[in-house]
Amino acid sequence: MHLETGRLLVREWTDSPADLARNYDIYRRQEVTRWLGMPTPLAEPAQSQLVIDRRREFYAAEPGYGVWAVEQRDTGVIAGSVLLKPLPEPADGPGRGEVEIGWHFHPDCWGHGYATESARAVLAYGWALGLAEIHAIARPDNAPSLAVMRRIGMTRVGRTHRWYDIEAELYMIGKEGTA
Repeated sequence: MHLETGRLLVREWTDSPADLARNYDIYRRQEVTRWLGMPTPLAEPAQSQLVIDRRREFYAAEPGYGVWAVEQRDTGVIAGSVLLKPLPEPADGPGRGEVEIGWHFHPDCWGHGYATESARAVLAYGWALGLAEIHAIARPDNAPSLAVMRRIGMTRVGRTHRWYDIEAELYMIGKEGTA
């Protein structure tokens, strides 16, 4: 997958030393992983290869979905990740095939609009895949992610415990821009 915006490239994570190092630097940070489903931050650089390999293997069986690197076009530095993936089966019964959009960025790239810009590109990609609606969830106190959801046109549905064994705010957008 390869998408371009005015400032960003959204692409596959690679096994290059630069990608592996930046992946580690993002996911080793508690200030990033505290918002994710990761039980603990990465503890050593070699874990980045395992994470990238595991994602590559998982999404090979889910064409169109993935967790992609968001690269700054002017510097080549990876700002973070953006994702589009099926949500897991919910805790409260069978799901409806809900698909999630999300983002994880390095703290040195917070506040630059990269999450919003890359998420808009991934929404367009999701519509091109034929998705009718896309969901996003975030912990209730993750104000920056909730703000991104609103900026990309998502509508708050309410609080939920359906996924990842957490209380989360659920936002949704339909292809026509409605919830």
